[in-house]
Amino acid sequence: MDTRTAASCSLIGQHKSALDTPALLVDLDVMEANIARIVATCRAHGVAWRPHSKAHKTPEIAHMQIAAGATGVTCAKLGEAEVMAAAGIRDILIANQIVGPIKIGRLVDLADRADPIVCADSIENLTELDAAFTRANKRLRVAIEVDIGMNRAGVEPGAPVVAFAREIANRPGLRFAGVVGWEAHATTIGDAAKKEQTVRAAVSLLTASARACREAGYRVEVVSCGGTGTFPYCAHVDFSPALTVLTTVTSRPTPTRIVVDAGKKTMSGDAAMPAPSGLPPIAALKLSAEHAKIELEQPSDVPKIGDKIEFIVGYSDTTVHLHEDRFDLARGRARQDQIAIAPPGIVLSSRVRRP
Repeated sequence: MDTRTAASCSLIGQHKSALDTPALLVDLDVMEANIARIVATCRAHGVAWRPHSKAHKTPEIAHMQIAAGATGVTCAKLGEAEVMAAAGIRDILIANQIVGPIKIGRLVDLADRADPIVCADSIENLTELDAAFTRANKRLRVAIEVDIGMNRAGVEPGAPVVAFAREIANRPGLRFAGVVGWEAHATTIGDAAKKEQTVRAAVSLLTASARACREAGYRVEVVSCGGTGTFPYCAHVDFSPALTVLTTVTSRPTPTRIVVDAGKKTMSGDAAMPAPSGLPPIAALKLSAEHAKIELEQPSDVPKIGDKIEFIVGYSDTTVHLHEDRFDLARGRARQDQIAIAPPGIVLSSRVRRP
């Protein structure tokens, strides 16, 4: 059912300042330029690009990325992979372990609609995956998650990876696909030179593990790593932010204090704080449940109550899921009405809002 209202449709073509707040915005001009740039950079370095869908949770954007040159998508969860498969995307890397009979049953069903790759780092998980896919007369692509310094999940690099590849190859329901790692421990390093050194060291552990597998006779199709927080330090390129949250000033109790109508329930501050744009120098920013409080370094009579402030999202992965829909902008104007954001496991039309 199309739940668009006359009010929402009337916003099409209007400037973003006409939108009610808080509102999640995507600047299509910036996003499309970012997509083109990363595709060109990856091609220039002879590597493939498989972007993570958890950052946008929208099949339409995933299709835009694939049309531009991405080889497929990465998903954080089985539910996200199901949404992408339902939208016609077949090449899906689930960068996680799928454990337990319920989820593995869903994974077996997913293999009818897509060609997923899952990560594994334990014999127990391999055993249950192999049993389920052998019973279904199917083969599942499995990549080894390698701990390259993040110290979360994963097999230790080097010889343990080769031994684990052997375990995968010996199971009839599984097919060894390659190795996956994430150098997340480098993202919080402030010094650019140290960050680049840490990224290179982590990625070297992954590529050395892949090389060892090849030398042992195993075909390695996938060597997957990298993310927004580390890519600029590998390829020496950066990107303009396309994702923002539009807010309204609701209170100016002092000349240095600004209160807006968006807080932790609208924009995440866990990995990185959102950054308000277009303001004088800021002394402090604090998020509460439904408000953000900005303290300016010096008194100012702007912005005024009712003015709009746009925040650059600090961490998309834990902001997008807080919203039921978003607005796409072209040249600062709403291109169409709200676009639904798909929750894991629920397939939505691009023009239908969640009830």
